[in-house]
Amino acid sequence: MHLPLTHSLLALTLVSAASGSVKPACDLDILAGQHVIYSWDYTLPGPPDELYDLTRAGLVGGVLLYDVHVNKDTPAALAKLQAAYKASPAHKLLRKQSGRDTALLIMTNEEGGTVFNGVHDGGPALSAKQVGASPDPAAAGWQAGVQAAAALKRYNFNVDLAPVLGVYRDEGNFLDTGNRSYGKTADKVIAATLPFIRAQRERGILVSIKHYPGLGAARKDQNTDAAPVTLDVSRADLESIDLRPFQAAIRAGVDMVMASWAVYPAVDGAWPAGLSSRWMKDILRGRLGFRGVTITEAMEAGSILPFGDVEERTKIAVRAGNDLILASGLNVTEGEVIRKALVEGLKRGELGRDEFRQATERIIALRKV
Repeated sequence: MHLPLTHSLLALTLVSAASGSVKPACDLDILAGQHVIYSWDYTLPGPPDELYDLTRAGLVGGVLLYDVHVNKDTPAALAKLQAAYKASPAHKLLRKQSGRDTALLIMTNEEGGTVFNGVHDGGPALSAKQVGASPDPAAAGWQAGVQAAAALKRYNFNVDLAPVLGVYRDEGNFLDTGNRSYGKTADKVIAATLPFIRAQRERGILVSIKHYPGLGAARKDQNTDAAPVTLDVSRADLESIDLRPFQAAIRAGVDMVMASWAVYPAVDGAWPAGLSSRWMKDILRGRLGFRGVTITEAMEAGSILPFGDVEERTKIAVRAGNDLILASGLNVTEGEVIRKALVEGLKRGELGRDEFRQATERIIALRKV
């Protein structure tokens, strides 16, 4: 359910921006910042002062941590970041627009097992593959979700970028290598992941499913982080195998969808799914009826480097239908570059004002507490 907002303030901000009368640190800068998820250098003991300063200034929508970021001081550091947001003009502006309190998005990949767990301390002991292979995948999925939520809340996270909904085809392929897929059939994946999602959401964790429409057909060497990937999956297989878990999760209720950076020629041979309006608007929003928040994969991934610099890739991603932009390059600068690209795109008319407003409304509704 999405919170209805008063549109007048946001509309005025966008009109002022278009006319060139935007003041420094204006509402448009703040609103653009709410669309950006930042990261930082994991060799530092915690978030750098620069990130705290940007958060206090209202220019940060959220942060991503990997397991290498997490240490005994992480709970206190994330509480400090959340407090910086609460004291920021962004918190005041979003409250003025929505009438509700909102939180900074603090996310990681708590998939389970030993490979993709942002928090190893108390997180799901079983990998996705082990959950799917258990005698009762639904019960095992529920327990994994309970464990994930407990671990995340203990460390002050509020978003889990999991589960992976890919239906892996072959032993040892890209998803299976890390035990990240719950099974070789859509039914197995659905049986295990819906309880995993529900257990977390009932405990106050926002959940993002990934990597829409699925990486189950990717070979071991087809890693979108490293290079462009094309998956020659038939439209029939996409419909009967890959899309089914996403359809089921959306129908059951999920907060966010992260799209894949692979190209699927059966639907769109020109653009990776996350840069394709066919995938993001026509199918995800249109046919599947998803009304929540969309988030990109890593904006620095090798698979999308052919589509221009990070500023241009950001604008393409937003035009395709992404609400949140993931600056996961382990430096604060990337997030700032992306935020400024959004502001520039809106001022120049390269990005649609109505679509930006609608995306902002979805983000605010997601973050209400």
